[in-house]
Amino acid sequence: MRREYRRSERRACRLAGVERSSCRYQARRRDDQALRQRLRELAGERRRFGYRRLTVLLRREGRLVNPKRVCRIYCAEGLAVRRRKRKRLKAEARRPLALPTQANQVWTMDFTHDNLASGRKFRTLNLMDGCTREAPRIEVDTSLPGLRVVRVLEEVARERGYPQAIQVDNGPEFISRVVDQWAFEHGVQLYFIAPGKPTENAYIESFNGKFRDECLNENWFLTLQEAREKIEAWRRDYNQVRPHSALGYQTPAEFPAQAAARGASPPTPLALLPKELISTPELTL
Repeated sequence: MRREYRRSERRACRLAGVERSSCRYQARRRDDQALRQRLRELAGERRRFGYRRLTVLLRREGRLVNPKRVCRIYCAEGLAVRRRKRKRLKAEARRPLALPTQANQVWTMDFTHDNLASGRKFRTLNLMDGCTREAPRIEVDTSLPGLRVVRVLEEVARERGYPQAIQVDNGPEFISRVVDQWAFEHGVQLYFIAPGKPTENAYIESFNGKFRDECLNENWFLTLQEAREKIEAWRRDYNQVRPHSALGYQTPAEFPAQAAARGASPPTPLALLPKELISTPELTL
């Protein structure tokens, strides 16, 4: 219009229905090379992390990055986490569970299994605090009977104090006399979930899934000692470095101070997820 009909810019934009700022806009390509390189490094170190947790790690390094920008680069670089196929389960109504509001109020524990490179099987006893999501202990051995469970509980209790209650499934180690006697002597209540209802112990089931996905499935253990060292390194990283979405992307080591000051259940992590509603699993007694 300006060239053929000799109209002014203002008149031409008005006739075309275009803002003058849009007409004058010139694209400025941002140099994302450094961010791309660092994102690839972090994704290589933590292969099971999605872009939201990687965004938290980038911000901890002092980079002012937008989650949408990180997501765009994350997808462009082909870093998306491959979803492992899981067996579909029939959806059933679930009873809402009460959240613990302070540390040492409720512990929860369970076993997981894996194999060494030689084919020899080993087990892990996973212990977690239901409020702070901290994992104070992951015991690794080829056999973990009731006496070993009691020994682990006693060692952790000396450091943290005794819990008010422990929620477990109906495994033979947990229903044994030695565990029941230990709980009675120290005033700890044992709560057993209904048979075939692992969702009633949702916190430890969620932890087991992360543990298997990020540690057991990502490592090849040649010896039992190597398995203990790598699992312990992962446990420390989980407690002190790994952002936890149910804690507002804080670590379990950072959360207790804030939880004590607030005196409430863990916050819903909406800071990085606009227009999304995230439900947090709850715990029942």
